[in-house]
Amino acid sequence: MDLSGLSLLAVAGIFAMAAAAIMLAGVRLAHVADALADRTGMGEVVAGALFVGAATSLPGAITSISTAAQGASGLAVGNALGGLTAQTAFIAVADLFYRRANLEHAAASVTGLAQGVLLVVLLSIPLIASAEPQITIWGVHPASLLIPVGYAFGLRLLSRIHDDPMWHPVQTDETREEVSEPDREGGRSDSGLWLRFALYAGVTAMAGWVIGEASLALVELTGMGESAVGTVFAGVANSLPELVTAIAAVRIGAVSLAVGDVIGGNAFEVMFLSAADFFDEGSIYGALTPADRTTALIAMLMTGVLLLGMLRREKTGPVRIGFESVLVLGLYAGSVALVLL
Repeated sequence: MDLSGLSLLAVAGIFAMAAAAIMLAGVRLAHVADALADRTGMGEVVAGALFVGAATSLPGAITSISTAAQGASGLAVGNALGGLTAQTAFIAVADLFYRRANLEHAAASVTGLAQGVLLVVLLSIPLIASAEPQITIWGVHPASLLIPVGYAFGLRLLSRIHDDPMWHPVQTDETREEVSEPDREGGRSDSGLWLRFALYAGVTAMAGWVIGEASLALVELTGMGESAVGTVFAGVANSLPELVTAIAAVRIGAVSLAVGDVIGGNAFEVMFLSAADFFDEGSIYGALTPADRTTALIAMLMTGVLLLGMLRREKTGPVRIGFESVLVLGLYAGSVALVLL
């Protein structure tokens, strides 16, 4: 679908409609995925990360793969890394909606900390790959094989940590247990849930492809760089389900779900790069610009700040949110400014 012949207003309208479809269908998809995770018997941490994380990350993956296949490597990279910083900032936005205490205080858990560390480990792999010679095996960089292997190992480790933790956060009046969001699809059969999962996944996948095509047109029409469009526009649009899901979760008191699903789902953003590398000519990591590496490092910094917030567990802070949420929002604004300027 070539949108380059349309006006800027028309392309922006198509982009906005695709983003709305991702938000609406993506939120429903997250609810269905959470219900399937509860029914599989795989364990809450592993099943939740696989079903919910994959479900809400699907449109972003489609965008990165489709744009990489068309030679727009910078757009694919920017979409993945921009989604990382946007989704991490969404935790701070959700903190604004949780008025009882600082969200990181209430949701502190050993699995949440482990998820954050896993994200930092996975994100270091493409950064190292981008700094070294771009070696490929049958057109694929070895890092693209290492990332999913590392993620699978991390899921196994998370499951063990969840089942047999070696330490626990101190319980306070505002600490909330790690519980799943209530199964809102409880009245439906497993086959009905799978059918709805496929339907919503198809809608978000198609919308993710449209986002990719509209982003390519925006690059041509506006003269902006691929990395900037991917980071600021495509990455945010594809991350909207996480924002709505996080806000909805804190409103019902499922604070661990809000924090855990966002941090855990961020690992899928790193795997976008791995998936895109299979469709890109050469190594996708060679397309990382200095601005992309800065975005990735800011994402690591934002994650580190959140982890420090979970360890410090400040009950209240500036404007009734924690110091880490204030810093995360500031870092995100800075990352967007650096990409645009």
